[in-house]
Formats: sequence, C-alpha cells, structure tokens
Amino acid sequence: MKISGRLDGLLFVGFFVVGLIVCIWYLLRYDPGFLPLASEHGRFIDNLFIATLIITGIVFVLTQLLLVYFTFRYKSKGNGEKAYWYPDNKKLEIIWTIVPAVIIVTLIVVGQVGWGKIFHTDPPENAYVVEIVGEQFAWNVRYPGEDGEFGRTNPELISRANPIGLDTADPASEDDILVLNELRLPLDQPVLLKIRSKDVIHSVFLPNFRVKMDAVPGMTTTFSFTPTKEGEFDLVCAELCGLGHYRMRGYVVVQPMDELEEWLIEQREMQ
Repeated sequence: MKISGRLDGLLFVGFFVVGLIVCIWYLLRYDPGFLPLASEHGRFIDNLFIATLIITGIVFVLTQLLLVYFTFRYKSKGNGEKAYWYPDNKKLEIIWTIVPAVIIVTLIVVGQVGWGKIFHTDPPENAYVVEIVGEQFAWNVRYPGEDGEFGRTNPELISRANPIGLDTADPASEDDILVLNELRLPLDQPVLLKIRSKDVIHSVFLPNFRVKMDAVPGMTTTFSFTPTKEGEFDLVCAELCGLGHYRMRGYVVVQPMDELEEWLIEQREMQ
C-alpha cells in the first residue's frame, strides 16, 4: 500500500514531537544530570557544560523544525513539476558561518580561561597535601605525619608489606600514614593531590568534585581543589587498567579539620 506524501510528512512530525516529549519527560523524571557538587571549581565546569547543552539543544530543535517546515513547504504536488533549486545566497551563508563560529569560539575561550584557573594556578601554600598511588587494583593513600613532609620512596623497595616502596631510612618517612582506598580531606580548605602509579596508567576520578587526573608510572601529576561539602563520596578509576578495573574503587570522606586530625592520630597509633 502506497503512503501518500501528506501522511509521510505527518508521520515524520509525529515522531519528532513524540521524541521531543519523551526526552523532556526523561530529563524531568529521572534527572540524569550531575552528581551533587562538592567542590569550589566544579560550579564553573557544570555551568559551562549546561550552557553548551542548552545551546546545542536549541540548535537541534530549530534545525529539526526547519526540516519539518521544508518537508511540507517544498513537498511534491504530484503534477510532475521539477524540484525547486536554490543556487546560493552569500549573505545567508556568511550569517550561518559567522554565528556558529562566534558561539563556538566564545565557548572555547571561556573554557580555556576556566581550564587555566583550575589546572595552571599554583595551589595555596597552606594546601593540605595528600598522595595517591594507584596500582592494580587499589588506591594507596599517604598522609604526611606531624612534620608535614613525605618520606622518600624507591620502587626497588616495593613489597607486599611496603606497597609504595617507602624508604624507612629517611627520617621523614617514620610518621607517614598509609591507608588503602580511603581518602580523607578537610572541609572548606584547599587540597593538593599528588598522584602516582606503580604499574600501569590509572586515572583518579572524583565525580562529585569534578576531579579527574591520570596516574602515570614514573611521574607525579597534581590536582588542586577545595572540598565544599561534608560527607562520603566515590573514588574510582577512570582508565581501563586491566581485568580488575571494575573493582578499583575507594571512597572520599570530607570532614572538618579537627575531626580529620583525630582520625590521623588514630591511624598513626594503629601503624
């Protein structure tokens, strides 16, 4: 059975409208948005992402509406006439080239400025420093002791009892605190993460803090941010690092500094 051009167009419009309604309903019903924000710099990342989503969403809807309009406006009338051929329009082409270019360049420039503030700004001198060492398939988290300094490490000293190769001959290593899959951070204070790997490339991912940084063997990467929400959050690996990647998961606890110091004292006594 041959479907008429009018019915074909109506079906197209119907699919478009239904699809749009389903998308809006899904966004409102299930809120597939961001995890609750828990860092200072994350607001900028979220706002830029939302702005990009809104702009691209508007462009998508407008182009689809134009497609529906052109489908009906220039459909065949069945009398054998030739299709209308629109050669060119330099003014229109300039407009639809310049406008998207300006929007894209604006987003890029804003993103670059924000990126620079997040990644290329020196952390405050009073930043709380924590080291994370990734391995297949766990996170070794090291806190400096009362001296505020990390002891030396040596890959040749790595063993089951010494997972990061801590050099006990270094006096600064005597009070270092090492825990597994547990990252504790002070509330409302700048934090500096020093990130390393002892085997393959891992990626420290703290979704609530909008933090993601690779852990690369043979080098130390860093990420500085300020936790702004108290509670417990996820610490996962965002790099496919082997068969056990799926279980390389820890947790982050953000708490007031006095509570964190009490916890560190308990850990020091246990070690």
